[in-house]
Amino acid sequence: MVNFPQSAKNLTVTLLISSLLLLGCQKMNAKENAGSARATSKADLLPTDTLATLQGLSQINPKLGKMGRHVIDPNKPTVVKFWASWCPLCLATLQESDAWARQYPNMNVVSVVSPGHLSEKSPQDFQTWYTVLTKDYANLPVLMDNYGKLIKQFGVQVYPSFAILDKQGNLLKLVKGNLTPAQIQALSDNASNDFAELKAMNQAKNPPSQSDQADEQANNQTSKQAASIKALAPINHNGVYYQADGKTPIRTHTIYLAGGCFWGLEAYMERVDGVVDAISGYANGNSANPSYEQVIAGSGHAETVKVIYDIDQTNLETLLAYYVRVIDPTSLNKQGNDRGAQYRTGIYYTDANDKPIIDKTLADLAKKYPQKIVVENKPLANFYDAENYHQDYLSKNPNGYCHIDISLANQKIPVIKALAPATTVTEALNPTRYQNYDKNAKSRLTQAQYDVTQNAATERAFSHQYDHLFAKGLYVDIVSGEPLFLSTDKYDSGCGWPSFTKPISANVITTSTDSSFNMTRTEVRSRVANSHLGHVFDDGPKDKGGLRYCINGDALQFIALADMQAAGYGALMPLVK
Repeated sequence: MVNFPQSAKNLTVTLLISSLLLLGCQKMNAKENAGSARATSKADLLPTDTLATLQGLSQINPKLGKMGRHVIDPNKPTVVKFWASWCPLCLATLQESDAWARQYPNMNVVSVVSPGHLSEKSPQDFQTWYTVLTKDYANLPVLMDNYGKLIKQFGVQVYPSFAILDKQGNLLKLVKGNLTPAQIQALSDNASNDFAELKAMNQAKNPPSQSDQADEQANNQTSKQAASIKALAPINHNGVYYQADGKTPIRTHTIYLAGGCFWGLEAYMERVDGVVDAISGYANGNSANPSYEQVIAGSGHAETVKVIYDIDQTNLETLLAYYVRVIDPTSLNKQGNDRGAQYRTGIYYTDANDKPIIDKTLADLAKKYPQKIVVENKPLANFYDAENYHQDYLSKNPNGYCHIDISLANQKIPVIKALAPATTVTEALNPTRYQNYDKNAKSRLTQAQYDVTQNAATERAFSHQYDHLFAKGLYVDIVSGEPLFLSTDKYDSGCGWPSFTKPISANVITTSTDSSFNMTRTEVRSRVANSHLGHVFDDGPKDKGGLRYCINGDALQFIALADMQAAGYGALMPLVK
């Protein structure tokens, strides 16, 4: 073992304390390579042309030029800071970022904001707001990614985050949290050779705990620079992840998911709201600490992703809903173009309390397929991190093989947390039960759900699945979870939108006159969240009162009768006939 100088040891301790992780498959064979063009045909799946994208963004610091190309030298590597106006840590570190842009001329130091995304202000409002600050941060380029292209490509959900790019714009490392002064200095020291040490780390073929030691022994790298470059790897302090203040631990839980090639599943799960970290590895095999070569030779391990999530932001039911959306649960030892026992599907748990949730997920899934479901449901026997070059593989290798449509992570599955049991209908309809919903609607709703509920948009007729759904259950407000309509009162009106003869109670909705589009209509909104739902008309069934509540499906969440008790709506079950 090489002994690091005291400065390097201090740096490691500094990194562990200051690491601010908020939410933070193998080499392709001929068949995989042949199929990769088809697998990566969607332009929004993987980072592509990153440097060109950066150069094409508008730049709003008035002294630095109007476009990204005016502040990015293509002959230098680039460090990109992703930040937001609402992030206290981002604002507190603007001064140092401004200084870095001036102090390190051998690499591009720029920042990117994404107005209109992840709760950021609109483009105009952001530019107006930042104009006041430009005199204090005259050296820092601020690029406006109004379409959120880069944060979607890299799966950025943590502010600040840093993307380390080589001269060609290839992503070498995405750091969730803030860089330390020692780290940025080390990057500058390494910039002249295009971050060669960081590239060497990405190509290492030993597990992280072994590769660090092997590299140290082979290269005798005892410099502060080497230690700082190594410290860019995503780590946490003794297995604990922290909030943006660096002091408050995130309450986390872990589940292990096998879904074929782990490159795609890791990249997909990292983009899911509430996921703190996703780590590729090998699970439930016959040997300890296997190499990739041993796994493909038949060690019995499954390529598995360790998913660590924030229990205050999401839950296991929701994560499993994301998971089953991207696997073929009926395919044995095969996903996409990959064949072999290492590509089997499986859900592996370490907490026995997770098993009933997994059981229910797979039971519900089985109802949708005539074939047998072959997803393993077992305790985790063992798990070992995969080699360094497998971690964040698709971010670092834009043309890598992937059978999973990563963009599906952007189609959010709403999280409706189970409520405390209500014993009466009156208690179940009490508005105070639903007033503590997450007010940050934009970050947790799909774009369509947000447009309907917050901007009074109207979905296309006959486009929503709820228009054709007549199963028994309850329809609640997608924003707050407040009960709104019963399946008992739903009917096929033929108008193209879910239609009801009445709400579950007159008290759960509000109405007002809507004069838009040169028409006079009666708008319907939810009581607690004030979500736009749709309109009510007087052409409904006469024997049911004559009203037709014409409601957008994107404003609703359906709770099946069998799920109402577990979701906290059990007191309303007798009303479903």
